[in-house]
Amino acid sequence: MRNGKSVRSIAVTAAAVLALAACGGGDEDSGGDNNTADGGSEEKQINVYGTDGNVGDPLGEQFEEPGALAGMKGTTPLTDLSQEFRDRLLEVDPNLGNTFNYAGESYDAVIITALASAMAQSNQATVFAPYVNGVTFGGDKCEDFASCLEIISSGGNPDYDGITGPLAFADPGEPAVASFGTLQFGDDNKLDPELTEYLVVGDEENAASDEGPAPAAFGSGDGTGPLRIGTLLPLTGNLAFLGPPEVAGVQLAINEINEAGGVLGAPVEVIPGDSGDTSTNIASQTVASHQQAGVNAIIGAASSDVTKTVIDTVTQAGILMFSPANTSNDFTTYDDNGLYFRTAPPDLMQGQVLADLITNEGNQSVGILAQNGEYGTGLAQVIVDNLANAGLGEDVVKQVYYDPAASDFSDVVQQMVDFNPDAIVVIGFDESGRIIQVMNEQGVGPAR
Repeated sequence: MRNGKSVRSIAVTAAAVLALAACGGGDEDSGGDNNTADGGSEEKQINVYGTDGNVGDPLGEQFEEPGALAGMKGTTPLTDLSQEFRDRLLEVDPNLGNTFNYAGESYDAVIITALASAMAQSNQATVFAPYVNGVTFGGDKCEDFASCLEIISSGGNPDYDGITGPLAFADPGEPAVASFGTLQFGDDNKLDPELTEYLVVGDEENAASDEGPAPAAFGSGDGTGPLRIGTLLPLTGNLAFLGPPEVAGVQLAINEINEAGGVLGAPVEVIPGDSGDTSTNIASQTVASHQQAGVNAIIGAASSDVTKTVIDTVTQAGILMFSPANTSNDFTTYDDNGLYFRTAPPDLMQGQVLADLITNEGNQSVGILAQNGEYGTGLAQVIVDNLANAGLGEDVVKQVYYDPAASDFSDVVQQMVDFNPDAIVVIGFDESGRIIQVMNEQGVGPAR
């Protein structure tokens, strides 16, 4: 289960976000004048924020100078993972360090898929997909695959409250409740876990009302073949830093499912696959390979832009697609044949959390540097809309979009220098490190 305050109807209250700001927010040099106590003046320190695409220790690994990221904050869908779960992940991959982004979401995506297959007693996605939403609400509470499977075997309906908490999927196949973390970098350019704060956003009452078909007779699916799950996760490309925790989450779930007896009387099979990024055709190649291997479900992609390139191919082939990290609002209404699901919340939620954090820390003007793609433009617009709701109009909010494949970001950073805002939000992936380096060089970065 998750810790934090529950907020109804995705509304983030000022009090809740002020609690988030306690992790280092409310800087005295945020907004207003920057005069020193003796009446002199000092150079303005701009507050820099990141998002789920770049906030992680791998960002800090791009910097050698101490303090290059000091004080930079960011938001990401993040659950207050127990040390016990982290230890289980580290047994799968001892090199994860402190980067667990989307590990819980990846784990839960696999568990939910396997439980839906068990409910339907079928490994055919078109048969078990209608059970997915119902696995996450109603019925009898359970927190791991073994206990949920016991409920199913007795003819019951499980309400899986997994690593990422009471998911309670809404009709589109996405969480009605989500946990977000506000993270902050220290002087060593690493995230300081002691400064991480959590906020639970949404309401279980917004979950779907239809729990799906009645469960099939347990045992009737034995011998119909194994459940085959392929992965489409970023082993390479500009989101490669998210690959290891996601892969570890998937493998841990597979291990525990099979230790509990598997699904349909057989161990679940996993077939690894790389998603790359949109600069390559790796995702399409991986999907084609998975189709040839006869997978029933694909876990991924992490990038919303990558998912857009293959979702039609996957779902039209009758394969379930379950992303642990897609946040684009577009997927809420996407025509996916009822075969696309995600454990990550839509950007509607993250945009509200970040915008409220920015305004509650006293920033009166905001610049947004966002990559020109599905992820960057979508999240930026949600942030802008929420800043407007907080009273920051068009004259004090500036959006600048950039090509993530560009070799030089000086021109877009110069626009932020000219604007001179109280805060800058960087919405990007691996290229964010190069952007922030230029920001530091031009005096608008987080470097202390």
